[in-house]
Amino acid sequence: MPKRGKKYLEARKNFDATQKVPVNEAVQMALQASYAKFDETVDVAVRLGVNPKHADQMVRGACSLPHGLGKEIRVIAFCKGEKESEALEAGAETAGGEELVERIKGGWLEFDKAVATPDMMAQVGKIGRILGPRGLMPNAKTGTVGFDLGNIIKELKAGKVEFKVDRSGIIHSPLGKVSFGPEKIIDNLKALVETLQKLKPASAKGTYFRAMALSTTMGPGVRVDSTTLREFLK
Repeated sequence: MPKRGKKYLEARKNFDATQKVPVNEAVQMALQASYAKFDETVDVAVRLGVNPKHADQMVRGACSLPHGLGKEIRVIAFCKGEKESEALEAGAETAGGEELVERIKGGWLEFDKAVATPDMMAQVGKIGRILGPRGLMPNAKTGTVGFDLGNIIKELKAGKVEFKVDRSGIIHSPLGKVSFGPEKIIDNLKALVETLQKLKPASAKGTYFRAMALSTTMGPGVRVDSTTLREFLK
């Protein structure tokens, strides 16, 4: 078990880490447990009742958070011709075709998200081993591949988050900053949970939302009573 610092242990004393609480209360508790000197990110982990080993139960998608993430998102665009100008006008840090692929092959990775037009995906595939493990590979399922680059980039910079269920059936996602306060974090969480509900696989049986926990970057996790999610979504 990792050794915890004094501030972490002190923050955990304020609540029972084994207790499950309603969603709104969990948000409040997670924010109150924040102790770092910087503006921590609030994260959520959601365990879904799916088996990722089955292709028809793979939950993957994206969600536009109403209040964004509270940080600058650096976006690059793989495209050619007029689309380069469109991408740059929408706020992309850089845009290009084969030359951008070669730049990344050379080790440049100073960006947070990558988008691409469909005609560029064959070229982007050449650096899939670089982008994929870092979660940077453009993908049509998460809305980062398309010809409408202007809107795609604007959504990402405004706080659109991508998610994919891991081997344990868990979705991880940021929800914003501690400085947002509880109301904005709750709004962002509701948008994410609603999106996950819409993506529920038809083949998934039993309880879909199995468990949920909220935490800040440095703070302890607060367990959510998943039976309160139905009321939360009203």
